[in-house]
Amino acid sequence: MLRQDFNRVNPKRRNVDYRKRQFADPAYKEIEYPHRLNFYEIPPTADITLEQFEQWAIDRLRILAELEACSYRIKSAAEMATHMKPILEKYMPLDSNTSSSTTLSAQRQKDHYSHFILRLAFSSTEDLRRRFNRFETLLFRLRLNDDTARDRNAFIHSLNIDWELVSEEERNKYSSELTAMSGFRKGTEEESWYKVNWERVPDLIESRRVFLRAGTAYVPSKELPSMVVAEFTKRLDRALELTARALPRLDEDDRLTPILDHLSKNFATPDASYSNTNSMAIGAEISARNIDNLSSHFPLCMQHLHRSLRRDAHLKHYGRLQYTFFLKGIGLNLEECLIFWRSSFHKITDDTFNKEYRYNVRHAYGEVGGDSNRRGGGYSPFSCQKILTEHPPGPGEAHGCPYRHFNLENLTALLQGVGISDRSVLQGVREDKDQQKFHMACNRVFEFVHKNEIKKAKDENLLPSSQLETIVHPNEYFNRSYKLKHLDKQTGNEDVKMEGF
Repeated sequence: MLRQDFNRVNPKRRNVDYRKRQFADPAYKEIEYPHRLNFYEIPPTADITLEQFEQWAIDRLRILAELEACSYRIKSAAEMATHMKPILEKYMPLDSNTSSSTTLSAQRQKDHYSHFILRLAFSSTEDLRRRFNRFETLLFRLRLNDDTARDRNAFIHSLNIDWELVSEEERNKYSSELTAMSGFRKGTEEESWYKVNWERVPDLIESRRVFLRAGTAYVPSKELPSMVVAEFTKRLDRALELTARALPRLDEDDRLTPILDHLSKNFATPDASYSNTNSMAIGAEISARNIDNLSSHFPLCMQHLHRSLRRDAHLKHYGRLQYTFFLKGIGLNLEECLIFWRSSFHKITDDTFNKEYRYNVRHAYGEVGGDSNRRGGGYSPFSCQKILTEHPPGPGEAHGCPYRHFNLENLTALLQGVGISDRSVLQGVREDKDQQKFHMACNRVFEFVHKNEIKKAKDENLLPSSQLETIVHPNEYFNRSYKLKHLDKQTGNEDVKMEGF
């Protein structure tokens, strides 16, 4: 069991400043969750396992990363809500008080703990704090809008925020202005108004939904949710700064440090888990002789490796590793993989291939090497995160991510070489690359290449949601691409229908 216990006696730290005691009190407090929503002002103190600590944080990170992707791909709030609904249900469901669910407390505990875990991970730099606050606020807004009116109002009134109710006298004084702001809706005479400093509601001022006078914003009651969101953002920003100051003083369990470090590095592109059991493209002929045909379904990184291999009849070490693990992941067995590499390296003799390359292929499949490698069936295919961050390519090497490691001219030439010539797509890729949203560029290309199939899948109700979850693994790219391009061969079986989306 794991507990955030920061009160262990240390002879070097006996004289603790009273202002630091807030970070040194591990006393367990029973936390109740009367509301679906949470301002995350009370840190958790109960015991959880190390596995829960990591898994809960990863699940929340997936949601925040998907929200970040949505902010670049999806324009309207309604589209984003539709897209995120099944993802939230998958990774972090939160049922309302009116539901009959028996897991309300467990759901809300996971939400509570995962927020504070990521708060620790993303408090170290100003950039991480700013991004974390932005997408936590977006998540809070989605949940607030999705809440029932009764639960939302109960939560808002529990906050005790210092909003001043506009008096009857003042309402009469500005009656014409307030009525104009309300748009002459029926019943506006009975509508309540609140006074707040204008700095607390910048979004309402920007959209001209409040009456502004002498630095005071007069906000109608129907806009309370926007005020709540603004208050959430302000409080979280302050809390993140306090956490950042406390980090050097926290006596963290050394088991947590690598987990927190891993989480912070994976904010942009979360490291995707990979499973052979649910990633195979049903009906595909995965053989050495068919790789050329299947390569049209490969992401750009693997298409570049394949084209380089066909051009040079050779790949350097890291290119062979990246491509071998990918081919293994799509279902190419060891025997066929050896045939593929031997036929691809056609400029060398059998003896040279057997001496210099055969062992490495067998090792990748777990046939030779250490015991742990054999027990695990070899190594897993590289995720986008691993390709982006480890072993950048040098001269003469073809591995890596073209969206990151190519200059713009070479990237454009490669995209055009695989049939991407649409100006809007190329411009979008340029912007994604400039903003270092490399996985977004890859998803942009995927959606363009498969736009007709995606539309057909939606029209025929073959997708569980109106949008695709962001791809963060090359093998998932292949899996989805093959299934989309072969919709007519998919059966009506629910287990087969667009599995993996």
